[in-house]
Order: sequence, then C-alpha cells, then structure tokens
Amino acid sequence: MTQFTPAQPTKIEQWRRFRERRDASLAVGHGWLTLTSLQWLPAEPSALEQVPGRWSASVPGTGPGARLTARASDGLTLVSTGEPVDGTITLSLTDGGSENWVRFQDTVVELAVRGNRYVVRTRDNSAPTLTGFDGVPAYAYDSSAVVQGSYTAYPTPQTVPIRTAHPDVDDLVHATGTVSFTLGGNVHTLRAEQQPDGSLKVAFHDETNGHSTAGWRFLVTGQVSPGGAVTLDFNRSLNYPSAFTPFGTCPMPVEGNRVGVPVEAGERIPA
Repeated sequence: MTQFTPAQPTKIEQWRRFRERRDASLAVGHGWLTLTSLQWLPAEPSALEQVPGRWSASVPGTGPGARLTARASDGLTLVSTGEPVDGTITLSLTDGGSENWVRFQDTVVELAVRGNRYVVRTRDNSAPTLTGFDGVPAYAYDSSAVVQGSYTAYPTPQTVPIRTAHPDVDDLVHATGTVSFTLGGNVHTLRAEQQPDGSLKVAFHDETNGHSTAGWRFLVTGQVSPGGAVTLDFNRSLNYPSAFTPFGTCPMPVEGNRVGVPVEAGERIPA
C-alpha cells in the first residue's frame, strides 16, 4: 500500500497561522488592549481616577511599597483571592515588576514599578481598543523579507541605557551581541538580546516608521546555529503594546538600531 506523507504547510500558510495566533493573543480580557489609564502613586494617600480607595506609595526599597485603603462597600477585591479589600493593604515590588493587584467591577488594577516609581494602570474590558479590535494591520507576506544573518556574541553581555515609550521612564537592555544581515541591497548590523531558547530579540527602527508603521518594532528570530547563522523573517515584525495604547512603557531600540531601508513587512500602524 502506498503511504502518503502529509503536505507541509507553505511559508504563507505558516505566516497566516502566526498572524491568527498573534491577533488572538491581543484580543483577551484585561490584556494590553484594555489599558485605560496610567497613574503615578503619590507619597500621601490620595484618590485616583476610575477606581475607589486612597492610594499612596513609598520609594521602592525604602518602605512598605504601595498602600491602598478602602472599605468593603467600595467594591474592591483582591485579584489573587477574590476577597474584599476592607482596611489597608500593601504590596512591594522591585523595579520592572508588575502584578494585577485588585479588581473593581470589570476593571483590574495593575500595580507596577517603572523608573523606580510605583504606578497603577487600569485594565477595563469595555475599552474601545479591545471592543473595536479587528486584528492588527500587516503587510502582505513577502518572501524577500526573509533573510539570513550572522550573529556575533559579545564576550560578556553589555548593559545599554535606552529610552521608553513614556518620557518619565528610562530603562536598560542587556545586549548579548550583534546580528548582521543584508536587506534592500545594504548590510545592516543591529544589537540583539539572545533568549533562553537560542533565538534573538531585536528592536529596530526603519524608514517606514511614522508613515505606515509605528515608531519602532521588534522581531524574534529563529534559533542561532552553533556557527552563528540565523534566519530573520521580517514578516513577523511586531508592534510593542505602546503602539496600541498611550499607557505603555515599552522599551525603545538601542540607539543606532536602525535598518536604513523601508522594511515593508510585518505589522503596520494599528487602526
């Protein structure tokens, strides 16, 4: 009896499935598309917008952290247990950390530390960015946007200061090496972060930014081979959450991480 080998999905089919998974990952309750505010916590107990209670915080590492005082009648509950908040609760985080802390009706309040300051972000499932979401616009698949690159690791990772989508928040990136590739007839070299699975994460600017794409995007490559070879598929270039909401604090690319030609592949400016 003749045995048939199942046909392997084409590159375009693989990309379409990738796009479907990407859109599904965004269209979730209390996800990135539900952010409705970003509010820095003051030193003295104060009211915030969109949620009840009195909120305050110490400088991270110098006191009890963030503090919330509320009555059971305010309707706040702990995300972790569902128990009502009745009195004063505290939570301490380190810089860069975050936790969905309390819930009010259909809004979840995320506590985070950014730029060594406590901040809360409200996540509301009725936000129009979620209710009106119909997928992220993207360029059509382009086989010429799949290129081969060469990765060169640094002897030790380099800690590089970067800016973020929020003017009050700076950050650091731990670059592990550089990846070089040819696109649009030119050779480009960008700093990259190697991930635990052997892939590379590369944040970059290009000549489409501000026209057909957001201010910057990022790409996760395939695994780097033992000899440093790696495939970069710019059809899988993604927006950071800050492209969808003004309440993001997403990292910008390392200075100089610019592809000097239009990368007309991957995600476009969100509708």
